[in-house]
Amino acid sequence: QVQLVESGGGLVQAGGSLRLSCAASRRILTNYAMGWFRQAPGKEREFVATIIWGGTIIYADSVKGRFTISTDKAENTMSLRMNNLKPEDTAVYYCAASYGLGLKTKQYEYALWGQGTQVTVSS
Repeated sequence: QVQLVESGGGLVQAGGSLRLSCAASRRILTNYAMGWFRQAPGKEREFVATIIWGGTIIYADSVKGRFTISTDKAENTMSLRMNNLKPEDTAVYYCAASYGLGLKTKQYEYALWGQGTQVTVSS
């Protein structure tokens, strides 16, 4: 049973913007910490941002000020708005969920994962 479904990746020029979405059930969004991770070719998967229902948020330093994570109660989605994209942002981006509402930034803390969506930023 697929519980997290990402959408919105694509190809964009440096300086451009993209919005990623992660569809999930209301049960997951309200009881789980939600996060975005990314994995570039030849690199380990890394933390991008996390949000708890109610708005507490943490960003990785590399995306702070450029990316915005949010949840939409009406649409039952979590989103990642990415502005001023750089070539080093190129990666497969994954939506993830971790039961319990503590803030979590480690990959091993997340039990549910989406299939990933490719983001490519050209220079």
